[in-house]
Amino acid sequence: MARTDHRNPNVAGLRPRSRLVHGGVRRSSFDETCEALYQTSGFVYGSAEEAESAFVNDGSRHVYSRFRNPTTAMFEDRLCEYEGAAWAYATTSGMAAVHGALWSNLRTGDRIVAPRSLFISCYWVIKELSARFGVEAVFVDGTDLSQWEEALAKPTKVVFLETPSNPGLEVVDLRAVSALAHKAGAKVVVDNAFATPVLQRPFEMGADVVIYSATKHIDGQGRCLGGIILTSDKQYGSDVIHPYLRHTGPTISPFNAWLLLKGLETLELRVSAQSAAALTVAEFLEGHAKVERVLYPGLASHPQHDLCRSQMTGGGTMLSIFLKGGKEEAFRALNDLRMVMISNNLGDSKSLITHPDTTTHSKLTVEEKAAANIRPNLLRLSVGLEDAQDIVEDLDRALASL
Repeated sequence: MARTDHRNPNVAGLRPRSRLVHGGVRRSSFDETCEALYQTSGFVYGSAEEAESAFVNDGSRHVYSRFRNPTTAMFEDRLCEYEGAAWAYATTSGMAAVHGALWSNLRTGDRIVAPRSLFISCYWVIKELSARFGVEAVFVDGTDLSQWEEALAKPTKVVFLETPSNPGLEVVDLRAVSALAHKAGAKVVVDNAFATPVLQRPFEMGADVVIYSATKHIDGQGRCLGGIILTSDKQYGSDVIHPYLRHTGPTISPFNAWLLLKGLETLELRVSAQSAAALTVAEFLEGHAKVERVLYPGLASHPQHDLCRSQMTGGGTMLSIFLKGGKEEAFRALNDLRMVMISNNLGDSKSLITHPDTTTHSKLTVEEKAAANIRPNLLRLSVGLEDAQDIVEDLDRALASL
């Protein structure tokens, strides 16, 4: 029997959490335990002939870190192993991943369909760039299948969606929408940042491309920016997405890729703990006298709770809290918090809260805010790794001032 070479772990047959630790490893001649950081922009060739052959670009030789880097490749390959993807490309940020996944595929005269309830930058990238470059953008109520059916009755190039959405936590039926999109000839691009790969597997429900703001839960500690595009079709990734990214240059730095690679090792543990705490917080807020409504996919009161249970394995880390009152009450509650931090980021080990109406979604029109259910009394809470009871007590103390 051949002995195992522990320098090159074989992840075949390993369970998902183990793949987050061992997947994609490339050890150098020094046989390091921790994955190496290759902080380099370029690579040296032994001869002119070797340089010439390297530019065949078959992936066997690194030629420039904008194209591919050993550390970046480990991050990409590890998440592919976990997600069940065939190809990935890490980017400078989540929005770079959104832009690259969409506009590598769109041309003048094409058509894109998306829900109205989106993160504002995603909404801008679709609405504004489509108008500039002659692409028809159609927006629907993501929770209404009849609107999806009507919009996808015509040939379409791309369907883009978030589920759950930011910040309204609307849930899109991935299986049904993917089937409709494919009939219309569209690629389905899913922003899975809120659910994370731990709680939702879009490829198993028909998605063609999955993207993440790795800044959020994948890093999960507020250290760096990053994003990633994954696809189940290796040829599509290589032939369509890669040339666009290679030449436009939204490539992640090796250092940030290394931080995100290390973040993957604890992703399941962190997201599981945060989701459990989020449910505790949601259950507390649901019965609070100062709260008009709380939206959380793990609560039976969520309008799409059954759909959530069918395509997610947990409720996630995010809550939408509608207070009794308006902007004044929302600001008073925020300012009276002692531990939970006011920040527009999310997915961090620290609990973070923001007022979308005046921060993340402040540039939307009144009509656009109404369509996305972004109201002056809405707070978006990202539950961290603190003790759930401490989060509850901090919120209770702040709400008592209203």
